[in-house]
Amino acid sequence: MNNQTSPGRNSLKPAVGGIDCNLCPYRGKDHCRRIIGISPAIKKIHDSVSKVALSNASVLIQGESGTGKELVARAVHCYSRRNRFPFVTINCSVFTETLLESELFGHAKGAFTGAFAARQGRFEAADGGTIFLDEIGELSPYMQVKLLRVLQEKEFERVGETQKRKTDIRVIAATNKDLKQLVEQGKFREDLYYRIKVFPINIPPLRARKEDIPLLAGHFIKINNEENLKAGTTSEIQGLTSDAVGLLMKYQWKGNVRELLNAVEFAFVVCNDRFIHTQDLPEEIRFEKNFSPCFSTNDWNIKGIHQLRKMTSSEFEKLLHECGWNKAEAGRRLGVSRTTIWTYMKKKNISLEKKEKEKICPFENNIVELNKKEFKEN
Repeated sequence: MNNQTSPGRNSLKPAVGGIDCNLCPYRGKDHCRRIIGISPAIKKIHDSVSKVALSNASVLIQGESGTGKELVARAVHCYSRRNRFPFVTINCSVFTETLLESELFGHAKGAFTGAFAARQGRFEAADGGTIFLDEIGELSPYMQVKLLRVLQEKEFERVGETQKRKTDIRVIAATNKDLKQLVEQGKFREDLYYRIKVFPINIPPLRARKEDIPLLAGHFIKINNEENLKAGTTSEIQGLTSDAVGLLMKYQWKGNVRELLNAVEFAFVVCNDRFIHTQDLPEEIRFEKNFSPCFSTNDWNIKGIHQLRKMTSSEFEKLLHECGWNKAEAGRRLGVSRTTIWTYMKKKNISLEKKEKEKICPFENNIVELNKKEFKEN
């Protein structure tokens, strides 16, 4: 038995609600946040990460969108012997087949139009470390064959080259699809499926582990308080009321943990107290049965939320003037709801009624003076 241990082996016992990152070489950075939860499902994931991190086995992480698949992948890398080498990610669904091949394996100069210089791919960039292939279920048949060969032979060729290049990396793949079903339908290669599914980790949806919701919400409140402190905001939210927690527990969370994070972000914009109340939560959470929005909190425009939080009262009033004091139009421009605009105005003590201009513009003054002059002459 090999007695060599990874740098983080003794740190793999979960702390309260998560994996302890104290010995992780990437501690303190955003990409090494704790896996939060006390449910049996999360405890099982803690155990799986602890075990597979000490090996070089390929890992397949499966779960719905927003469940935290990349977070688990990073945890595996952080506690492995490869943790001092790069962790490289790529989303297989955002590239065309040709571009994806170049992104993964690199290309030679002149390999195709626009290839003005040689370029290394993600496999070379991840040498010695880990490559995370997100949305692997979107690979075309051609790319499935290319990836299978790399996994089998531990070597690859850049696009436009014949030179073999060795690779020493661990592959972690993730998908929100049922790969076994895709195999049965002939859409995914069976040999590739078993090659990447050496060690599977299944992440349950948030609605299946609701006992983790209060802990996750508290974690996100802490993160937002820290961000507000950095931005110079002195106010701090201490938690949620029992009624607000009750609503969070009843909601079905189709967007999973990402949707919960977005809901807390929303509450930070409109909350005017030390605690988040039910009225501070998005409408689809408060009125789930009767709510039929054109978008969900999972699709919420977080950039709009951040933009609203950073605006001064004068900047916000200027936007309202541009929109004719139409709250719905102001919301559309920012990417938030009319209710958010209304609540924000109440929080900042901004008048809900349209403000009339106090002074006549210089152009209007000139018109008045001309009319007086014309009257005197007549």
